[in-house]
Amino acid sequence: MLSQKTKETLLGPLNVNNPVVVQVLGICSALAVTVQLKPALVMGIAVTIIVAMANVIISLLRNTIPMRIRIIVQLVVVAALVTLVSEVLKAFAYDVAMQLSVYIGLIITNCILMGRLEAFAMTNNAWDSLLDGLGNGLGYAIILIIVAFFRELLGSGQLLGYQIIPQSFYDLGYENCGMMLMPAMALILVGCVIWAHRAYNDKEAK
Repeated sequence: MLSQKTKETLLGPLNVNNPVVVQVLGICSALAVTVQLKPALVMGIAVTIIVAMANVIISLLRNTIPMRIRIIVQLVVVAALVTLVSEVLKAFAYDVAMQLSVYIGLIITNCILMGRLEAFAMTNNAWDSLLDGLGNGLGYAIILIIVAFFRELLGSGQLLGYQIIPQSFYDLGYENCGMMLMPAMALILVGCVIWAHRAYNDKEAK
């Protein structure tokens, strides 16, 4: 069973301490890979795996890493994990890997990842670090999925490549919102999610 502290470590980033809508981290990839739901899902899973594994590795090594080179060690660990994930994607999901393009490699510089390594993994045990990595990765993934859901549905009428909006709607004059496929709309949607999240949590706090 999880203690109250470990529950907060795992579940906090899903809502009250979400890395995207509360800490406003990882915004760049949230804007870049959310045109379609599939690459957003893959990106969310990839970041979750990398953050969780990097947290565990750095936590296990934290007492042996000289403070003056800790950032270098963290970057080496992250780079190795990102390379591994990138190669797995190219082997088993090549089309998605091409869609994500450079953004998989840019996970190395993701603010969420480096922030968790420095702020949490360097001072906590491996189990807590694993939960923290999973929580922050999933919190990030949730926002990507929400944004991608609305962008793909309203922008192309599809989800995961399947037609969702019936042809009869188009026959009656419905048109897809092309603006949803533009980067500016991703920023607007993230802003709407932040507004809705804060409004809901403020109401709950009262």
